[in-house]
Amino acid sequence: MPDVAIIGAGPYGLSIASHLRARRIEHRIFGEPMHTWRHHMPQGMFLKSDGFASNLYDPSGRFTLKQYCADQGLHFKDAGLPVKREVFADYGVHFQKNCVPHLERVNVTDLSEAKGGFRLELANGETFIARRVILAVGISHFAHLPPALAALSPAVVSHSSRNADLGVFAGRDMLVMGAGASALDCAALLAAAGASVKLIARASRILFHDGPDEGEKSLLDRLRVPSSGLGPGWRSRLCTDAPLLFHAMPEAFRLLVVRKHLGPAPGYWTRKMVEGKVDFHLGQKLDSAREAGRGIELSLTRNDGTRTVLTGEHLIAATGYIPDVQRLGFLSQDLRARLRTAGDAPILSRRFESSVPGMYFVGLAAANSFGPMLRFAFGAGFAARSLSRHLDRRWKFVAATPKRLNHAFSTADAA
Repeated sequence: MPDVAIIGAGPYGLSIASHLRARRIEHRIFGEPMHTWRHHMPQGMFLKSDGFASNLYDPSGRFTLKQYCADQGLHFKDAGLPVKREVFADYGVHFQKNCVPHLERVNVTDLSEAKGGFRLELANGETFIARRVILAVGISHFAHLPPALAALSPAVVSHSSRNADLGVFAGRDMLVMGAGASALDCAALLAAAGASVKLIARASRILFHDGPDEGEKSLLDRLRVPSSGLGPGWRSRLCTDAPLLFHAMPEAFRLLVVRKHLGPAPGYWTRKMVEGKVDFHLGQKLDSAREAGRGIELSLTRNDGTRTVLTGEHLIAATGYIPDVQRLGFLSQDLRARLRTAGDAPILSRRFESSVPGMYFVGLAAANSFGPMLRFAFGAGFAARSLSRHLDRRWKFVAATPKRLNHAFSTADAA
């Protein structure tokens, strides 16, 4: 019986497995490496995170994106040079081959409670029991479609996470809904592929991220606007440096910050890719949608109250992700019923443990507990270090002995 099972092989699952392997904690990890990044993100897009904040995390710190780019002869900057989605996905596979060679490329189809832990059933028919389980599932599980669109045929509407290859829409009359990074990325790439693109958003204007600062910052500027793995500013810096302080905040405050801070604003490089190439319809609320002929028709209301109708052959809804545990179909009904939630996401302890003992959540599902950092790959380092130390029974045994407390901390840090 393995001590730990990890479901998911993206930045979080792979980073955690790397740390567990270094501590010799018996575990198994399941999934396709970087599946979400390779199959649910548009080809040609760029990461919002700076280069230095786009790593996966092994305990030695050797397998960084910077080192990978150097070995492959690729251009890299800690900041100021957007990271291509393809480069990040390939780097993640490289990390897996070197740090998590024991990954099992099979999906978990059923997870339920069992005597002594959890029963997992795999797509290949195997079943086994693990004492503890870590859910590091990708954001594609939580893709959200507004109710007005959810009932329509996939032939006329699809979520942005279902469109890795936007080139298939070349020459078509396309609609894109949303005002964030995914929406603008899709619009830009569709236009580049030769599609006619209309972008619809409730926002009255698009808030692009600022471009990189030119030149060296003064000490005063660095103090006033510090940098962080989530971008500039003290709010972002606190999110990266004090996730446990965030965890201690009142629930209503945490939910508000996760919803409001670091919204899905598009990168600065996208502006020149859409201006003059995409037809913007801003300040418009979706009232209803219906299939019309071989396409889709949207009924909209402008901010001034006037109504409009837009048509297209296909709508891509870049309408975000909601971490709702009820959408994890492989979880048994009993487990889903036992999970305490806030805003549909699981309520977690300081050690990422849910209300079901032995079940842990990381990534987007943990953002309401630990802050916006958990929505980004940058949060995988914190999650991997915290969880691996918590799950290491040897560390806990040694740490419980006062005379050997200092040795326990030095051993944990060295690992």
